[in-house]
Amino acid sequence: MEAPFALARFREGQAVRWGLVAGGRIRPLEEQDLGSGGLNGFLAALDWERLENLAAEDGPWVALDSVVLTAPVEPRQVLQTGANYRTHVIDLVVAGLSKDDPRSPEEAREWAGKMMDDRQANGEPYFFIGLPACVVGDNEPLVLPAYSEKHDWELELAVVIGTEAFRLSRAEAMDHVAGYTIVNDITTRDLVFRRDMKEIGTDWYRGKNAPGFLPTGPFLVPAKFVDPSKLKVRLELNGEVMQDATTDDLLFDIPALVSAASQNMPLLPGDLLLTGSPAGNGAHWGRLLRDGDVMTGSIQGLGTQVVRCVAEQTGQG
Repeated sequence: MEAPFALARFREGQAVRWGLVAGGRIRPLEEQDLGSGGLNGFLAALDWERLENLAAEDGPWVALDSVVLTAPVEPRQVLQTGANYRTHVIDLVVAGLSKDDPRSPEEAREWAGKMMDDRQANGEPYFFIGLPACVVGDNEPLVLPAYSEKHDWELELAVVIGTEAFRLSRAEAMDHVAGYTIVNDITTRDLVFRRDMKEIGTDWYRGKNAPGFLPTGPFLVPAKFVDPSKLKVRLELNGEVMQDATTDDLLFDIPALVSAASQNMPLLPGDLLLTGSPAGNGAHWGRLLRDGDVMTGSIQGLGTQVVRCVAEQTGQG
């Protein structure tokens, strides 16, 4: 993490406490530091200066690696953005060419590129809803449900909402962004499209919402320390690079996403807005998650999360 300070949560016995992270250290935050409304109440008022002053003071600091971190947010709503990285969508189109399609891969790529350019100029972001209960810290093992063998990774930059955002213009949007964190949006590929009635289309509830399917963190980094326009996004699986992109490949940038998402329903302090995942998912590589896999995901300036996969045991859950 490159920022002077950030927020985190850590375990203290059976309890979870808020902490201020700075320079490889963490100190507990008391109620008077965040206010009686907890994190979401603090984000509604968004007084980063108060924490910036604390970061410069002596106090009960301990080494960051001496505590166990958990998810640094408590969202009431989780919005996810689909098909928002240009290269990723183009790759999917080329990979999905049928045998009887007369186009070459190069022709399909050119066609898909033009389609994405038109969507960026004239289209709108595509959102769906995740369950806040799926948000966990990266220290928790990712249990791969036994009902499928096609669980996949999707590393994403996630926006953390500050003051309530409702029907914002693009110009107003960034005033309501408190900060950013990392989310790995786990997806069960063979459940995304309904088989019993294809006309229904996608089933994001079953495809993306299982316990622990949104590993989040490790930090909530204040927006003023982050330029989201060209951040490096990188995921390694067992040390092998799978995703390696930058956020300048987004079709719809952060102001566009926040504005569009706020049109239907107010975005509340602490809510998560996932911005989409770049090319390099397991479906692209023909290699999906297995028992014992270790995913290491990093986004420039936001730190690194490590997620360990374990197979669901028979009879579990």
